[in-house]
Amino acid sequence: QFKLIVENPEKPVASGLQVTAFVEYYPESEDDLQDRLLLLIEDDIVDIPLLGLIPCCYLEIDSEINFGAVISNSKIISKEISIANHGSASGTFEISYDGVVLLNIEPTSGVVEPKSVKTVKVDICTDVPRIIKEVIKVELEGHGCTEVWIKAVVVEQVLKVLGVSCGNILECINFGPVYFGSSKTEQISLYNESPECVDWVAVLEDNAIGGEMGTDLQRSADAVLQDLSLKNRTRDVDVSTLILCIPNQGTLLPYEKSLVTLCFSPKKFKRDFGVNDSSPKQDYVLFLRFEAVGNKDGYLQALMSHPHHTELALTGSGLPVMLTFNPGPVIKFMDCSLGEQTQVLCTLKNESESLPVTFSFRKTAHFNISPEKGKIKKISAKDVIFSFSPHQLGTFKVKQAIDIIGTGLEKNNLQILKTKSFHQIYLSFIGVCKSKRKNILFKINPGITPMISNATGQFVADGTGQCTDTAPVAILKSTQTQIHTHWINRNCKGDALIAFPNDRAASIRPSEWNKKYRTIFTKTERYNYIDPEFSYTDCERLLKEAHKAYYADFISSLRQRRLQKDAARQFYIYNNSVSIGLKPAEGLMSPKISIDFHKEKLQCKTLPSDENCLLTSRKLAAIGSKPSIKEIWSGLAATPSSTQEKKDCSLTLTSKQLHQILIGPSTMDFGDVCVYSTTARKLHIINNLLVHIWIQIEIEIDELQQTSPLSQVVPPLTKTHIPIVFETNTLGMFKRSFTYTINNQHLGHVLVVAKAVSVELELSARELILNPIPGYLAETEFRTTVTVYNPRNHPAEFTWKRIITDRRTAFSIQPAKGFVEAYRDLECEVVWQPGFNSPEIGEFNLCVRKGNTIKLKCFAKVTIHT
Repeated sequence: QFKLIVENPEKPVASGLQVTAFVEYYPESEDDLQDRLLLLIEDDIVDIPLLGLIPCCYLEIDSEINFGAVISNSKIISKEISIANHGSASGTFEISYDGVVLLNIEPTSGVVEPKSVKTVKVDICTDVPRIIKEVIKVELEGHGCTEVWIKAVVVEQVLKVLGVSCGNILECINFGPVYFGSSKTEQISLYNESPECVDWVAVLEDNAIGGEMGTDLQRSADAVLQDLSLKNRTRDVDVSTLILCIPNQGTLLPYEKSLVTLCFSPKKFKRDFGVNDSSPKQDYVLFLRFEAVGNKDGYLQALMSHPHHTELALTGSGLPVMLTFNPGPVIKFMDCSLGEQTQVLCTLKNESESLPVTFSFRKTAHFNISPEKGKIKKISAKDVIFSFSPHQLGTFKVKQAIDIIGTGLEKNNLQILKTKSFHQIYLSFIGVCKSKRKNILFKINPGITPMISNATGQFVADGTGQCTDTAPVAILKSTQTQIHTHWINRNCKGDALIAFPNDRAASIRPSEWNKKYRTIFTKTERYNYIDPEFSYTDCERLLKEAHKAYYADFISSLRQRRLQKDAARQFYIYNNSVSIGLKPAEGLMSPKISIDFHKEKLQCKTLPSDENCLLTSRKLAAIGSKPSIKEIWSGLAATPSSTQEKKDCSLTLTSKQLHQILIGPSTMDFGDVCVYSTTARKLHIINNLLVHIWIQIEIEIDELQQTSPLSQVVPPLTKTHIPIVFETNTLGMFKRSFTYTINNQHLGHVLVVAKAVSVELELSARELILNPIPGYLAETEFRTTVTVYNPRNHPAEFTWKRIITDRRTAFSIQPAKGFVEAYRDLECEVVWQPGFNSPEIGEFNLCVRKGNTIKLKCFAKVTIHT
């Protein structure tokens, strides 16, 4: 089968030349051949082996597919395995698998071309935590059977709460006693113990079993049960104001830790009027849940467990400031004069058995406190001196504020605790400053005294006169007595100002023309000089008032003229047959005629929630059941159209916002579905936000191609759904997942589970006994009924067929054929015709088109009377 083609040289081959020979191979069988070629070189013989090989394939496949550690999130994940052909001929392969863990293997058979690679896709479903270790058998041409191991570890998405210093798992944080109005913080580490990223959010459970709100746990059970007023009041309290979590949402990378600060700020709950508040202490037991975003299937599927969250108990006590003052709260000081000081010793006692108290007195005029600031340990006292140092005469009644200093949160930066006043206590200070009597010593002052001394006579009171820059003029009224009043001035008006005896220097200066001055005793009118060079005459005063009135009237007339021109101009604009002198829509608000009118109304009524406020379990449970949530099942836009919709649908939502959007169920189970039939399930969408969201569904599965619509713009506070339609032509278990996006950014998925089955009918009984009808003739036929049930979702066509035996049959069934609608039943009548040779047993087959077959046995119970 080898052929040598060569022209041997007749002469020796010169140096540098060559001789070429060709060997051709013509195989006649599928066997490899071996031969040799002899080359004679002068006296030497060179043996050249010849091998003739048949083209064949050489297939190789990896021995293992390892998915690694994946999250149990009901998602279909895939990996590919390569089958390489290193040979020179095409090779075939065939894959067989007998288990149920691996969902899909494509393709299960095929041909690998020479020098090429064929990929096989293997799918698994991460619906439950487990360890996957499956083997598939691959039959490779020319290589035999090869085993390939499929390995994966499906784990739960676990969030753990760890201590910052110790790193141990925390189950409870005790804040201890904290004053009402102040705050206390604790730090924890949130750890993502899973191989994938997780978006988390903190939810405060305000309806958890075992939670306490403002109850004194040290009291007896009977005392707590009797205090129903506090229980009723705390039922409606917003628990999110007591606990603050910073941050309350975020994203954790695989095996990453994040620092979280918890702040406890207790508030005093007031009891009903007349209820004795014997226990000032209020204990709190709350539960904080850290869960993955979107884990809210409990609303739609009534799940009893939450596998993707961890719970942390928070305990603490709220205490009032118990600072007493002895004496107090009203402190009276002894009377004193200017320049003097009185003191009162007060004892401040801290009655609290748990916490110290830090105080600070505010500054108050005429009163001093020493010390102004201080700290009193628990069950301790401190002496403070209150001093009254008046700076003027009179009675002083003031409220002295005492600030209780503690830690509180900054309004603008909630991550920083600031030392500030969180409580005030008030004391009443009462002090009287009286004038001090002074003994006046007189001295002889002969002659005329200068004007500025304000003294007359020989005896002058030392210290009664004060040097001023102006002469003392009339500053008193003496209308209380008329003992010294002259009889001529008895009827003078009492509004005259009284002049001192020595104010003549002031009486000759320019003064106001309408003021009169009289002497202090006799009420005689004093001379009042008016300098005409520095004062107006009566005519000048009248002329000045006339000028003022003229210009006021002029300015008013200009304003009236301007208003009249503006009114006339407005009238001419609207003075037509349409407006008839009225401004259109003046004072009216025309409604916007739009489909989205009710949405804008809802948006105005509801205010956005505080970003720093925690979500509570009651708020999440109320999603979908709020009166403000509107149900809209049709007419929604597929893409954003208005300016507001485009703005809202371009937003990047936070984890807390995503947690308030409900899209589910995350696992959609269609149950048993007949092949060549369609069935639908609702994918619920609830938008509890105040903005529009854009939902887009991406489906690449042939069985779900009839689903529509695939895109919707959901308005704020709206509930809607999308029907997911399933249809298949292949029998067996179906598990696939499709994805959806929110605002074209945030990704989610839904697992679709179904079992494709054939059409099937069921009988109410497999054996029937036909009895004679009492009162009828002997030859009357026997009758009974059998019910045919259709438990499937598709109409079933059936036919009754007799099972032929050697003897003829006396049984018949009507209807002999027909249809049974989905989830319905149909009654068929079985009749036995009695006769001399009628067989008492008959058999029928219920044949379902493209479905099952059921045998029915019928017995006629004949009674012979002798």
